[in-house]
Amino acid sequence: MRTYFTFIKYLQQVLLFISILVMIVFPLILVFSPDSISSIMTLKIYSVAHISLFFVMMVRPLADIFTKTKWIRPLVILRKGAGVFSASIVVSFIISKLMMDPSGYISSIGAIKYWSLTNYALLAHLADISAVILIITSNNLSKRILGSWWKKIQRLSYVYFYASVLYVYLTYGDIKLLVMLLTVTLVTYLAAAKNNDKLLESYKSTSIPVSNPMSIRDTLPIKNKIRSI
Repeated sequence: MRTYFTFIKYLQQVLLFISILVMIVFPLILVFSPDSISSIMTLKIYSVAHISLFFVMMVRPLADIFTKTKWIRPLVILRKGAGVFSASIVVSFIISKLMMDPSGYISSIGAIKYWSLTNYALLAHLADISAVILIITSNNLSKRILGSWWKKIQRLSYVYFYASVLYVYLTYGDIKLLVMLLTVTLVTYLAAAKNNDKLLESYKSTSIPVSNPMSIRDTLPIKNKIRSI
């Protein structure tokens, strides 16, 4: 198991390194050699991003469902590397737009048309913004600075996933993305239901039995004493 953990940590570092490399090299290719990236290749690149994101969205709920399967839980560590790798592809397209026309791109963000539902532009830009925020905050420094807000911001991964998948599916009709979306939704629901059952069982096991002669009102002074210690 120790070897397995070591491999996962190594793979995490590899994914982070590749992500940085992608954000350096890919924008340059898009700007200086756009003809080398065809529309079909662009879709394949986005598919790689979606597969990585699919892993990010699936691994934690699967670990919560299959608690006795020991090899799944350590994979949660890779959510950071896989998430950053996925976001790096989306961010690379944004960087290329900023390199080609920075003022035009920035000014377009404030236009109503940018957030229009026409051609599902709203979904695309929600995915873009979520990817940028996630990649900026996916580090220990941001975690220390943001504190309790860090986990809340990381929930933007749901916005990134659903907006991105829906945009590409509705635009290009890739049925695989719809399957991904439905699978993630189902597995997430099952994990949430199982976690709620655990919380309920935990509450029942720690609650005061009805047959106990000590009423809840009688326990208040005891609770107050415990809090004062």
